[in-house]
Amino acid sequence: MIMKTHLYSIILLLLSTPLFSQTEENSVETALMNYIEGTSYNDVERINKAFYPEANLYLQKSDKKLWTVPISEYSGWYDNKTKGEFNGRVGRIISIDQSDNIALAKAEILLPNENLRFIDMFILKKEQNKWRILSKTASSETSNRKGNRILFIVSNANYYGDSELPTGNSYSEIVNAYDTFDKAGYTVDFVSPNGGSIPLAYIDTSDDLQKNYLYDQDFMYALKSTKSPKDITPENYQAVHYVGGGSAMFGVPENKEIQKISMTIYEKQNGIISSVCHGTAGIVNLKTEDGKYLVNAKSVSGYPDSYENSSKAYFKEFPFLIQKTIEERGGTFKFSPRNSSHVEVNGNLITGQNYLSSKPVALAIIEALRSRE
Repeated sequence: MIMKTHLYSIILLLLSTPLFSQTEENSVETALMNYIEGTSYNDVERINKAFYPEANLYLQKSDKKLWTVPISEYSGWYDNKTKGEFNGRVGRIISIDQSDNIALAKAEILLPNENLRFIDMFILKKEQNKWRILSKTASSETSNRKGNRILFIVSNANYYGDSELPTGNSYSEIVNAYDTFDKAGYTVDFVSPNGGSIPLAYIDTSDDLQKNYLYDQDFMYALKSTKSPKDITPENYQAVHYVGGGSAMFGVPENKEIQKISMTIYEKQNGIISSVCHGTAGIVNLKTEDGKYLVNAKSVSGYPDSYENSSKAYFKEFPFLIQKTIEERGGTFKFSPRNSSHVEVNGNLITGQNYLSSKPVALAIIEALRSRE
């Protein structure tokens, strides 16, 4: 949707300047991933590589309030396990905060077989051009998370086409879908054509859910640090979800790398492709292996052409019309009256009309995925 009277038409352009240089970010991530992947695949060498030799881990033990474990002792826990064999630990970096040669970081570690979720906190320091972990502590809780992932596809476009009209990704669509997946135990990652920060639009701070996420540092870090297509391994995801907002019309639909990711998940893994509102623009160019358009002979929803304001300047910047293009490519476009939810489920293609459809689309994806378990 382009505008709703009950939403603030606020556009927040996230800082395009990175928190720190990409080289430093990659180096910090490398140290963290040595720990995450080293502990997941019983690789003592990588675990030791992640930490300073003098590093300590501050953990909890049933008979002690604080249990200090030197890294030499900790890495030894993996000595008698088969190197390279996955042991069930599923980890990911949640956030990084760096200043000069020091950094704080947070990671999530899941033990699905034990219904446990750990949050690890790290202090890292850079010396002799190398980042390593100085210390780690952790908390744990019971969890329904199994490491299943959904990939949200968002846009880096700050403006409508070549104009100076600002636009963004629909914050309400992101939040309503993200919260639904998160509460169901799914991990959500974000990918954009260029990676990094994305612009946001339609932020309603009178909505408690939106406001809560606006002040959630980990969530906002994810939006400021979206992955680039080259960082995505399609096999890690069960579904892709194209988010709407004016930005969705630009950069995403024509991106070949994102197209390949989506169709790999759809065709090779029996995964789901989904979209909401203007996010449906992202699926119009998708083709199956036999050369047919994905939307061909399918019922699809999105923001209808007739609901656009053709007299406005933004409309003249659109590279194509969603409904018209889908119908030209053999799809049947379906929608409901304004300000009402509408969801179309057509096999592994699930689409919704507007921001009100974001949660119902997410629920439909969850239902479809759980029916396979």
